[in-house]
Amino acid sequence: MGPKACGMEIRMEKLMYVMLIEKSKTYNKLTKKVVTEHVENIRKLDDEGKLEICGVFKGYPGMAGMYILKTDSREEAEELCKMEPLVIGGYATYKLVTLQVANRENNYLL
Repeated sequence: MGPKACGMEIRMEKLMYVMLIEKSKTYNKLTKKVVTEHVENIRKLDDEGKLEICGVFKGYPGMAGMYILKTDSREEAEELCKMEPLVIGGYATYKLVTLQVANRENNYLL
């Protein structure tokens, strides 16, 4: 158990931000240049410690993939989403959702 104050356990809320990347009508016109810029962006986010994991969705029409971002705020995550080359080029749109992490450290939010 963690620290207690006034008989109540204190738990730190851990948030991450999920960028769900949705294909636009021009997604099938992606160029090698844009794909390279996309991968460079992923590497940059990873190098900066802002990327927890990313991947491609298989078998979900209209969905390209997702990033799980580790940022200090939703606003910072939003700015990173806007800088994604697929979004800038109009090949994809995104939805940003907040994920409250449940794990052993916080007793799975119990």
